Amino acid sequence: MNDWVDAEEHVERAHEAYEAGRWDEAETELRRALSLNPHQAEWQFNLGLTLEAAERHDAAATAFRASFELRDRQDASSATAVAINLIRAEKASQAIEWLEIAERLEPNSASPFVHKIDAYSELGDHESAELAYYLGQQADPENPDLYSAMADALLDRKDFDRAIWCLRETARISPEMARVNARLAQAYAATGRQERARQLYHRELRLDPGDIDTLLDLGDLLVEMNRFVEAGEKYRRILELEPDHPDAHFALGELADRLERYDEATVQFDVVLRLDPNHPDARRRLAGLLLADGKEDSTRRARELLTGELACIGLESNRDAEVLEELGQLLLDADMAAEGVRVFERVLVLRPKDHIAEHNLSVAFLELGDFDRGTDRAKAALRLNPRFVPAMHNLALAHLRRKEWIRARYWARQAARVDPDDVALRRLRLVLRLHSVGMMLRWVGLGAVRTVQRCWTNTLGRPTRKTI
Repeated sequence: MNDWVDAEEHVERAHEAYEAGRWDEAETELRRALSLNPHQAEWQFNLGLTLEAAERHDAAATAFRASFELRDRQDASSATAVAINLIRAEKASQAIEWLEIAERLEPNSASPFVHKIDAYSELGDHESAELAYYLGQQADPENPDLYSAMADALLDRKDFDRAIWCLRETARISPEMARVNARLAQAYAATGRQERARQLYHRELRLDPGDIDTLLDLGDLLVEMNRFVEAGEKYRRILELEPDHPDAHFALGELADRLERYDEATVQFDVVLRLDPNHPDARRRLAGLLLADGKEDSTRRARELLTGELACIGLESNRDAEVLEELGQLLLDADMAAEGVRVFERVLVLRPKDHIAEHNLSVAFLELGDFDRGTDRAKAALRLNPRFVPAMHNLALAHLRRKEWIRARYWARQAARVDPDDVALRRLRLVLRLHSVGMMLRWVGLGAVRTVQRCWTNTLGRPTRKTI
């Protein structure tokens, strides 16, 4: 009897902690209750909800499985909850098995089909996702979640026109659904209908004036529309609601950078890093501004930031090649060519036929004074793009530094045939011409000296020979 009372008290405290958002405390109390009475399916289900709220989806799926078993494998809601968390844990193929169980238990429900759309989309099986959508329509043709899920799948495929139709149907059936107007606005913006998108964002904000995601999206749209003052107002509105919101500070930093208010941008990006040291872009953006400043202290800090970024992103992970390329360029600007070599080699692993990456790797080697590997990479870039002038320029410059004048002139001429107006190339060709003129003057001067010597010798006559 005492164990039962103690267990109930733990459950009550867990409920209070859950309502307050204290997930760890709620989990602890529920596990204590279950240790006293492990056969309560409802408590296992509540544990699953708590772990789901804490974004521990694998553990949540385990708790929901236990609830399903305790309910004699006849509870569709537990099976669906298992599937939802498996999808969020990137285990979509396992999720489909649980959704089929839920479908058998509740054949007239559209809910399993809604989540099947998500699972199949995660697996890239778009035909099966659409089949799930049509089967769900047969179960419940007016289910707004069904249209919403299909819209998300179509947006992922950039099929914007069909996604817009699905979202409009969602709004028709459930006009109060959270962010349906905002998602519709995103689709319209992607198809270039920016004014319509702006109107829909404002409609969403009339329903929920404090929706930070919508304010952020609207601010980004206004930046694209060159309405910078209004965009800044939206970002600052976010900071009124949540002063420590890193993405709002980052957006203000980008806006200041665009408007060439570099000191303000530097401050904003610095704030972002204090709020979120692992922000995906702020460290690179701040390093770029500091390098542009050119001061010794700024350059030193930029190098520290870039070293931290290099350690943070991890070259062995499957990072976005564009992010790595930007980092590599910044490393070259900071005179960190050795680190740049590592980054550009990784870019070439991700994009093996990228002539720009080959060229950047060539630049890094040349900066290190490794002319052999530098010229090899420049030639590799030209094999991928035979008209790529920067690689020709670098080959000419490398041969010039090695005083291989004939080869330097060859590559300078090749580049001039492609782009005769390139400023850097014209300077290089001028240096080569001056060298040619200098060699000619030297040759002419040497010839003149030899002529004088011959004349002098002929004037004085040949040495007298002794006669016998």
